[in-house]
Amino acid sequence: MPKKISIVVVEKDRDRALLIVDSLHEAGDFDIFVISEETGLARRIQERNPDIVLIDVTSPSRDMLEELALASGPLERPVAMFVDKSDNSLTKAAIEAGVSAYVVDGLRSDRIRPVLDAAIARFHMFQQIRAELDATRRALEERKVIDRAKGLLMKARGLDEDAAYALLRKTAMDQGRKVVDVAEALVTAAGLLS
Repeated sequence: MPKKISIVVVEKDRDRALLIVDSLHEAGDFDIFVISEETGLARRIQERNPDIVLIDVTSPSRDMLEELALASGPLERPVAMFVDKSDNSLTKAAIEAGVSAYVVDGLRSDRIRPVLDAAIARFHMFQQIRAELDATRRALEERKVIDRAKGLLMKARGLDEDAAYALLRKTAMDQGRKVVDVAEALVTAAGLLS
């Protein structure tokens, strides 16, 4: 049996919170927890560790967005925010805080499920992009270390680039290690000797 999606709803007004909870129950079978105070928001969200956070505010404050950035830290879960009014700086701050869906003109019960679905989809898309970016950065750093090690071998042994790489690769195979690990060891050793 699949796990219920857990949702933390952040809403000060009791009547609006009840409307949201009722709308969520109509939209699906969710595990819902309501937080009515912004104070300690990050800690309280982290304690609940929900799958998604839904926030309904008239106008988000900078303090709330900072708390939200801490609670999403960094961007661990989708966040959907419904606001009655906004401006460009608040919209930008909300996105930077990790909000996946930012809906202006308030909350309507018929919008909740599609907005949650969009927030989840957008969150997963950005998560994938971040993972690809991290992998690309790692590959670039590894390439730099290997190039540095090849340069050291070329200088110390009078090898051309292909021969230096072949030596790194053969050493890695003989030792059962990755080429980048052998290259890092060589660069580190050369740094100690110079």
